[in-house]
Amino acid sequence: MTVATATPKRPRPAGRRTSAADRERRPLDHGAWFLVLPALIPILVLSVGPLLYGISLAFTDAQSGRTEPTEWIGILNFQDLLHDTLFWESFRIGLVWAVGVTVPQFLLALGLALLLNERLRLRWLARALTIVPWAMPEVVVGVMWRLVYHPDAGILNETLRDLGLGGGRDWLSGLATALPAVIVVGVWAGMPQTTVTLLAGLQNTPRELHEAAAMDGAGAWRRFRTVTWPALRPVALAITALNLIWNFNSFALVYVLTSGGPGGRTRLPMLFAYEEAFRYGQFGYAAAMGCAMVALISVVLAFHLVGRLRRGGEG
Repeated sequence: MTVATATPKRPRPAGRRTSAADRERRPLDHGAWFLVLPALIPILVLSVGPLLYGISLAFTDAQSGRTEPTEWIGILNFQDLLHDTLFWESFRIGLVWAVGVTVPQFLLALGLALLLNERLRLRWLARALTIVPWAMPEVVVGVMWRLVYHPDAGILNETLRDLGLGGGRDWLSGLATALPAVIVVGVWAGMPQTTVTLLAGLQNTPRELHEAAAMDGAGAWRRFRTVTWPALRPVALAITALNLIWNFNSFALVYVLTSGGPGGRTRLPMLFAYEEAFRYGQFGYAAAMGCAMVALISVVLAFHLVGRLRRGGEG
């Protein structure tokens, strides 16, 4: 009679459990790449490909309507860009626009998010109305605000006349009022997204912490400073960095409102690059402007990510 004996399994060494980090470090097999391709191909075709083509175009003298073949000119476009006072003026206007929109946008959105986080009557309706500007296309927002700012029939000037404060001012054509007027529109259009993001961060804060702080005698400001803001800080930093990038890259809203005028007072860098490419036909020079802006945005993102990693390491 033959007795079958089972081969004993080799015991696993203690402390050698496969962690999630070990699984993430394993290379993808061939089958997994087929699952990634449907999402990867559109990114390569619509984002990475045009970006690389734009970078290569910045080192050429490409122009519209040119009969001679395009030539490689190296960094000549970037050298011209360093001495282009109009570009640096648009760059300054872009920074003023980005900061001027982002800071009030965040402060107003924070106050609105704190209000919508309270247990108020018809809170659901207020939350729904908050996202209405976000759901509107930028072109529609620009046309609507052009009607608001209209010098003769605009609701703003009509209200000022009714209050006895004058009226008839052309807000979008005045050298002193064009940029502030456009900034107001940018704040109004972008505030819902920031509000929704901050409201989501507030709802993730345990209400028990607020109740415990209130029982300890902490007032509203102290509860916000010691409980709400520490929990909300990562979300606030992330949405602020994204808003700075989005606002600096704005195009459609300002183009519909002023087209960069009057006298270039609202000509953002994207508008300037657009004019160089499609009005004057300087494709290579416009691509160099785009590369300069991409480099700036990459620096901002790098500082943001390094700061997040440092805070994550300390945590």
